[in-house]
Amino acid sequence: MKTKFSLIIAAALLALTAFSYGQAGTDVKKAADDTGKATDTAAKKTASATKTAAKDTGKATETAAKDTGKGVEKGAKATGKATEKVADKTGSATKTAAKDTGKGVEKGAKATGKATETAAKDTGKATKTAAKDTGKGVKKVGEKTEEVVK
Repeated sequence: MKTKFSLIIAAALLALTAFSYGQAGTDVKKAADDTGKATDTAAKKTASATKTAAKDTGKATETAAKDTGKGVEKGAKATGKATEKVADKTGSATKTAAKDTGKGVEKGAKATGKATETAAKDTGKATKTAAKDTGKGVKKVGEKTEEVVK
């Protein structure tokens, strides 16, 4: 009887073991399914958040590009205006310098003309005086020659 009892216990334990393994397999499958669903949900939420972040980044990049373009345009306009002002001032200064140079040349030419006129008058007087003196000298020589001839 002991052997029968031992065999019945052994059979019961074997059946219980098989049932336990079957239950454990079901529990593992259910846990795997739950994990799969949670992973799928997390992946969908991550994808949605990534998509939203990408859209927001795109909008921010577009706004930054527009603002940068506006800044560059304003800078270019300011540079153009400054360059124009400098060109006007340079042109004005050049024009003034040219006028002043012209006035200086004109004054120099007048002074040179007056000096030349004065020199010509002085040369004319000196030539006239020299001619008179030469004439007197020739007259004296002529008188002396007359005296010697007589």
